[in-house]
Amino acid sequence: IVFVEQVDQLEQLAKTWGFKTSDIRQLSKNEFFMPGLVDTHIHAPQYSFTGTRVDLPLLQWLTSYTFPTEAKYQDSGFAEEVYTRVVRRTLKNGTTTACYFATIHTDSSLLLAEIIDKFGQRAFVGKVCMDMNESVPQYREITADSNTNPVFYYFQYPRVQPIITPRFGPSCTEDLLNALGDLAQTHNLRVQSHISENEEEVKLVESMFPAYQNYTELYDKNKLLTSKTVMAHACHLSEEELKLFSLRGAAISHCPNSNFSLCSGVLNVRKVLKHNVKLGLGTDVAGGYSTSMLDAIRKTMMASNSLQINKVNETGLTLEEAFQLATLGGSQALGLDDVIGNFEVGKEFDALLINTKASDSPFDLFSADDFEVIRMGLMLEKINGNYVGKVHDTDRKGDDRNISEVYVAGKQVVPFSSSV
Repeated sequence: IVFVEQVDQLEQLAKTWGFKTSDIRQLSKNEFFMPGLVDTHIHAPQYSFTGTRVDLPLLQWLTSYTFPTEAKYQDSGFAEEVYTRVVRRTLKNGTTTACYFATIHTDSSLLLAEIIDKFGQRAFVGKVCMDMNESVPQYREITADSNTNPVFYYFQYPRVQPIITPRFGPSCTEDLLNALGDLAQTHNLRVQSHISENEEEVKLVESMFPAYQNYTELYDKNKLLTSKTVMAHACHLSEEELKLFSLRGAAISHCPNSNFSLCSGVLNVRKVLKHNVKLGLGTDVAGGYSTSMLDAIRKTMMASNSLQINKVNETGLTLEEAFQLATLGGSQALGLDDVIGNFEVGKEFDALLINTKASDSPFDLFSADDFEVIRMGLMLEKINGNYVGKVHDTDRKGDDRNISEVYVAGKQVVPFSSSV
């Protein structure tokens, strides 16, 4: 992004920046650009059963559905089909940046990174590391294989990066967690995992690792809770744990669709933000049944409202705050806020072109609607000290049918080119 100026100074801007006024693209009054959406937590292999199998709580859900499905990804053909579809779908839904979990299979995890690069999405990709799994023993690794195979962490693409990915506490030995912490520290890599998703999981961690005061300390003492860490869920963290998150500069991915679908809990976002913990939103497919970050925004509002209804919080989140979490908040959680997240000069142009009057739009417009703000595009408005886009009510009603074009680093990636 070279400059952000008022549209009534086109001729002067053309002289200053050396472009022709004929090169300008004029949007219709029903169109506007918004920053690309950032999904801070999504399981690519689980896309194959999205929207089904949400009838069990977390640990039973993993055993009955997730682990058996992920075991299939040793088949590269199966992996290529699903991974191609999930990248296409997330891009069509406006996800310009995603933080993916893959599986324990190195080859298919590398394939996911290759497919993402081909489509032009910005992403982190994690090969899952887990050396404990009594419920589905065929889906686990030998500890040495999980942490001494560095080949995965050396793939190089312009906008796709590797990320250290211990699945979660109950699936990892202390030896594995410690080795992954060393690996992250040595190679300056980011870390992703899960924490305190549901109460049964928290109790399991307490029984498995009695030497640690709490779940957060398990990661912290093994060098996995750093300023480069993003942890999904965090529904049941104590005050002490949130203080440690803040002290380490670690981030949380709020996944409300999944939290509701698996009856895991409700994250108190207000409480997290009061502790100055970085926070983004995640779809958590397939615990969450939608790949849409617009859905994540809506579910964030529902979760906030539920806490207000039950007198946990006096006030709920505003739509502007939820929108910020899906854009700038996500970029901060992933350490990309100097590159993306809003339309500031110097950042890369990750953007969605929204058409509120698309032929198959899921909502109607009326003559009395004032779309001057939309015609002008996303007006800059200061929220929580950061410049983000002004939110219009269509964010509550629209879906991917209103996303006509998607851009990553200034390159149009949707509609898809004939080469992908």
